[in-house]
Amino acid sequence: MLGTAAYTARVFLCIGIALFLAFMFQLQSPMSAATTVLIVANPTVGAMVSKSVWRVIGTLLGAGISVGVMAAFMQSPVLYFAALSAFVGLACMVATFLRLFRAYAAVLVGYTIVIVAAPAFSNPEHIFLAAMGRLSAVTTGVVTTAFVFMLTSPRKPALVLGALGEVFRETVRHALSFYTAESQHTAPVDAQDHTAEQMERLESTASFRALPPPLYDSRSHLLARMAGLGPAIEYAAADDRDMQARVKRLRIGLSRLTGLIVTYHPYWLNLSLANGASSAVHREVATTLARILDLTEKPDWQDNPAPVSACIHDTLRKLEALEHQSPSPSVLASLDNTRDVLVQLDQALHDLTIQRPTRVLIPLRPYLEWPMALRNGARGMFIALLAGMMWYVLHWSSGPMLMLFVVSASSLLSTTPSAAKTSPMMAFGTALAIPSSMLCHVVGLPQIDGYPLLWLTLCLFLLPGVWLQFHPRYSIGAFGYAVFFTMMLAVNNPITYDDLTLTNNWLTMAVACVLLVLVFRVILPANHRLDAARLVSSLTRSVQRLALASPKREVMWVAWEGFQIQKISRMMMRFSFLTESVDRQGYTDAAFAALSLGRLVVRLRWNASHTLRDRQAHALLQEALEAFRLLHRAPLETADRLSHAAYRISTLPDSAPTALARDRAVSCLEQAAYIIRSAPGFFDRHGPLHLGPDMPGADAPVSAAVPRRSVMFG
Repeated sequence: MLGTAAYTARVFLCIGIALFLAFMFQLQSPMSAATTVLIVANPTVGAMVSKSVWRVIGTLLGAGISVGVMAAFMQSPVLYFAALSAFVGLACMVATFLRLFRAYAAVLVGYTIVIVAAPAFSNPEHIFLAAMGRLSAVTTGVVTTAFVFMLTSPRKPALVLGALGEVFRETVRHALSFYTAESQHTAPVDAQDHTAEQMERLESTASFRALPPPLYDSRSHLLARMAGLGPAIEYAAADDRDMQARVKRLRIGLSRLTGLIVTYHPYWLNLSLANGASSAVHREVATTLARILDLTEKPDWQDNPAPVSACIHDTLRKLEALEHQSPSPSVLASLDNTRDVLVQLDQALHDLTIQRPTRVLIPLRPYLEWPMALRNGARGMFIALLAGMMWYVLHWSSGPMLMLFVVSASSLLSTTPSAAKTSPMMAFGTALAIPSSMLCHVVGLPQIDGYPLLWLTLCLFLLPGVWLQFHPRYSIGAFGYAVFFTMMLAVNNPITYDDLTLTNNWLTMAVACVLLVLVFRVILPANHRLDAARLVSSLTRSVQRLALASPKREVMWVAWEGFQIQKISRMMMRFSFLTESVDRQGYTDAAFAALSLGRLVVRLRWNASHTLRDRQAHALLQEALEAFRLLHRAPLETADRLSHAAYRISTLPDSAPTALARDRAVSCLEQAAYIIRSAPGFFDRHGPLHLGPDMPGADAPVSAAVPRRSVMFG
């Protein structure tokens, strides 16, 4: 409550100063400075600085494009609107791709073109002056906001580092809850009977064993918290030089922790229950994780992470000793998986605590979702062309206002996870601004006889939009209310009142709200089921490419895993938008299991290149990797070939020094086959999600076998 009140007070102070300067400089459109404040303002100083810089860059690009398009098509309005809509569509597409507030550069390119060009449409020779006026107003708003927020907002990058340290501890606590439960299962002396019993039960059921509810709750909470820490790292780096030097390492460390969280899924639980002999491994790791929590109790533990790292390495040596005690391939599976967790935890610790990071050579690529970007680009292009032609054909005097709203709203919606879902909220917030601006013009502005009263009046009407802007449920609607309320106010220098023009503008905004929802929800709607299916197919193809890549190609696991986690995050978001029945939990767990499948592929590639010296074993392993070509078409056949390769490799005569490498390869192949058999509906290109919602089998679980289909007859 106090934080929201403080933020609102700073925004109102910025509006007052920016509007005063705009009037003092006698800018053509002083309210543009106030609109800029509302768009740029952010409670986090780093976010505000980043937003401001990219807003100025976008305004410069948009003004340049606007002048160029006007100069090229001055005598041909139809071609002018066609070119304008093409640039708007391109800006919407780029805004979908860019991360965080870099997207605002593309957003500003989109609607700055219209803002600059609209006043000069009847007088094209004034286009350059209009561009300079727009740039002046934006710069005034940006500089004012930056000055006020940097003076009044505390900058605490240490809070981000503290949050990262707490997330590290929460990750350890999440893993500890899993290993503590698993270490209490069957003792090694009874492992044989327990394994036979559990394997029989697992083979008789075609579904994942669900994780305990606390683990699901902990996983969801941690993933949401880590998703919020990503932008926080970027914003802190924009405002602090030390954080800027560490930002890449911190991002990599956060990606490693996210990978650790998604490691624990029902597949591993099934494997552990079927393998009672691994209880000793789980007990050892549970003891280590409890020790790590004790070592990180002190607030300054991040300044000296050496004891934590030493504890992890000591456990790794103990696991290596267990590995050489001739365990079965099933125990080797638990040992390999556990070793991966500890190594990843140690590397994440190093990334989060190193003070002077060296040059980072691991590129963390952002995932570019082309179907969504192309759809948003098509929406922006279509709505801009439609509004422009309505303006031109109907000779609409408020055509510039119509263009201004639809283009700016389309650009802003392109930065949201689902433009179709948020478009009604944006339209609703803007629709509420219509009566509010009408009341302001009728009751408020005629009573004003000085600047202080004008400022207080604006703050009174903007209060709901600014206050609710960072409430998750009302944010996009509140943002639309605040921004477009200022755009509808005819506060110029000097102020003049024209009831006919104002009424025309209000009716135009109402038509524009209807047009926005019509294009985004009816003409070019989103298909969240199809988008989620594309992401599932992309995950499957990524595992395929990993298995079929050249042995000489080096795989950076953290980069590959981080790239896939971005897809999973988007897939889960698409599921939250779906209304029809879908096996959401099954698909989420299967997606996490696909990451484990990729990890197994990396182990197999390493074994093929470094440990398996026998030519026949090496050839069988390469043949098993080739079986992944069928993963997207016939996943169960891929699983059968992996199991067959594991059996043939296990029967090969081998000497004692290389027996461990052989058993490792066998355990990896058996695990990979089990993952694929557990979720064939996820990997198959004809799985339930790829079907229409009204088709038979569209709501089947991922664990169900997928019937064979033909292209012609279904």
